[in-house]
Amino acid sequence: MKKVIHIVGARPNFMKVAPIYKAIAARTSLQQILVHTGQHYDVKMSDVFFSDLGLPAPDVHLGIGSGSHAQQTARMMVELEKVFLEHQPDLVSVVGDVNSTIAAALVTSKLAIPLAHVEAGLRSFVQHMPEEVNRVVTDRLSDLLLTPSRDADANLLKEGCDPDRIHFVGNVMIDSLIASKEKAERLSTLKDLGITPRGYAVCTLHRPSNVDDPRLLGGLLSAVAHVSTRLPVIFPVHPRTRKMIAEQGLGHWFERHPNLRPVDPMGHMEFVALTSQAKLILTDSGGLQEETTALGVPCLTLREQTERPITVEQGTNEVVGTDPDRIRQAADRVLDGQGKKGRIPDLWDGRASERIADLFARYLKVEGAPLRVALA
Repeated sequence: MKKVIHIVGARPNFMKVAPIYKAIAARTSLQQILVHTGQHYDVKMSDVFFSDLGLPAPDVHLGIGSGSHAQQTARMMVELEKVFLEHQPDLVSVVGDVNSTIAAALVTSKLAIPLAHVEAGLRSFVQHMPEEVNRVVTDRLSDLLLTPSRDADANLLKEGCDPDRIHFVGNVMIDSLIASKEKAERLSTLKDLGITPRGYAVCTLHRPSNVDDPRLLGGLLSAVAHVSTRLPVIFPVHPRTRKMIAEQGLGHWFERHPNLRPVDPMGHMEFVALTSQAKLILTDSGGLQEETTALGVPCLTLREQTERPITVEQGTNEVVGTDPDRIRQAADRVLDGQGKKGRIPDLWDGRASERIADLFARYLKVEGAPLRVALA
């Protein structure tokens, strides 16, 4: 039996791997092994997602934990090499752009194991951004480049990738969203928070470029605090962000603005319930830019650029940068009924995971695999 190893490490990975795992189990005879590097080691940031998404417990948990980029990636490489040598996979599948992704890519390359990269081809074109380094290097080392949008195809072709390696399969993140939305909205999440549909905003901040600079983080909090003067802002606080707020004495923004409401990180279903019914979302998350486009919820991206331009060109996303005045003005426009109206991009249809399962089966020459991958 052919064997696929899935690598996960951070919570966005879980949302992408879950539908792929289920689709493979339903459609092929491939054996699957789930490896959790432990890059996100906080229970609220990690373990709860497995139960929410219906993923089985990891077959291997490396427990890597925190550290510098070099330390964390190096420890992952050492441990992943042991896993790959023990299990001898026919294919390793990685998702996204975190350190777990690049660590697995480097090890598979050295061991001559085929590698599939889900969400290939996304580019911010900011070379010093750690995630950008991870994306570019992983794509260079991958045998299968599975893209979520046509602009990602174009990026890979411009970089000289073999067209035969590129496969437009759609956005697997939307598979998880569609599968969860109806059930999530039946939860008591909004009632428990004392808010009503379209009567609140949501904010998430976690990128080091935003939260590690006290001046920048303070400016962002001031802009979000302004939004909270018009409606409640629910702010699930990432552990890194919470630590920086405490260390830099920025808690006064919450004390002075009771409608700016910090809460603990949420499970997947709770978070979908929250974001799907919001009036506005402010975020530096790549995945949330995609989800808001699929949900039709206005999104302000608190970064200077995005690796997901399709969410701006076709969706509800607006990149507003980190200038507090610009953020305030953009938020006021949305709250005054002038937010962007978008449409859902091609193949963001909840079936990307099925196309990936078919592609893996065909690549590994599994008996009964489809002759080609259906795009509709």
